[in-house]
Amino acid sequence: MKATIQYIRALAKLVLLALLAGVVCGGVGTAFYHAIVLATRLRVAHPWLLYLLPVAGLLTALLYGLLKMEKDPGTNAVLRATTERESVPARLAALIFSGTFLTHLCGGSAGREGAALQIGGGLGTALSRLLKLTEGETRLMTMCGMSAVFSAVFGTPLTAAVFSIEVASVGTISSTAVLPCILSSMTAAYIARLLGAAGEAYVLQGVPALSLNSLWPALVLGLVCALVSIVFCEVMHASHRAFSRYFPNRYVRVAVGAVLVVGISLLVGTGRYNGAGADVIEGAIGGRALPYDGLLKLLLTAVTLGCGMKGGEIVPAFFVGSTMGCLLGPLVGLSASFGAGLCMVGMFCGIVNCPIASMVLSVELFGGAGLPLFALVCAVSFACSGRHSLYSAQSFQFDKANM
Repeated sequence: MKATIQYIRALAKLVLLALLAGVVCGGVGTAFYHAIVLATRLRVAHPWLLYLLPVAGLLTALLYGLLKMEKDPGTNAVLRATTERESVPARLAALIFSGTFLTHLCGGSAGREGAALQIGGGLGTALSRLLKLTEGETRLMTMCGMSAVFSAVFGTPLTAAVFSIEVASVGTISSTAVLPCILSSMTAAYIARLLGAAGEAYVLQGVPALSLNSLWPALVLGLVCALVSIVFCEVMHASHRAFSRYFPNRYVRVAVGAVLVVGISLLVGTGRYNGAGADVIEGAIGGRALPYDGLLKLLLTAVTLGCGMKGGEIVPAFFVGSTMGCLLGPLVGLSASFGAGLCMVGMFCGIVNCPIASMVLSVELFGGAGLPLFALVCAVSFACSGRHSLYSAQSFQFDKANM
């Protein structure tokens, strides 16, 4: 009886902590969502803001310097906090919020998920310190914070929860974190909808029935996603190394990178590759993409984030995957729309090594249409992308070649 009471008390505490993280982090995540929407609208309405990108980059670098975060570990710090004793600086949440807003406002090419994970991790750690929680509880709160902000920003609560549990250590899942992460994620999603944040959702056209004629194209696209995922990760890491090597001064580094982004954008002559590119992703799923979309998006994102501006890589990966799939789908006998959806999810799986979260994502984004084929693409992309990852802190508990 005594053991039962202790168990109930521990469970009740876990539930309350998860709900608290969901409310606080969901509220901040919703504010972040609306801030990025506002930044995008202002940039589209006032194209001249692109010329202020070097100023935005320098201001971001200055803010990080003033708060002693010159060597910003980014999302890697959050991942390490879920598996090790490293904690996430609470001030990281405010810094990444403001830095990502400035990047989007002035036309840098970046996503939102890296910021969402860092905001959630920082807030989770801050709540843990405020409540004087144990080390294990702090790790759970960090994961709950990641789940909640990711959920509020993208409107995919189950994906957010599973991703936060799965991403830090490939091959292992913390069963203890399942309940609190789902609770915090669902709570945040409810708050986000209540406050007007619209979740991501698309309608696929030309979804085929499961047959040999649809299996082999899915296998091919899964392999292509794996290969492009490797290229994507390597280009992003190489960009960071190159900027750090040739421009050791972080102010010079971010200024040079911002000027490059402005120059490339002017040469391209369109704002198609600035910001997150949600409109292009939607167009690709509708069957419209240009042959060079993925290449230009990868180039601008690598320069934007490599030089020190803030944002995430996953939405640009969605961009690359969806536009690539839109073009390749008809070549292998699938509709452009369905090809875009398959490669969008396959790219996500290849760069973050989270096959379960990727399958869940396909359901939340596309309503479950073609789920077996999405699962096949995710499985192939995961298996063939090896140990490549966006996050250097991500650990692998097994060799994919010897599963």
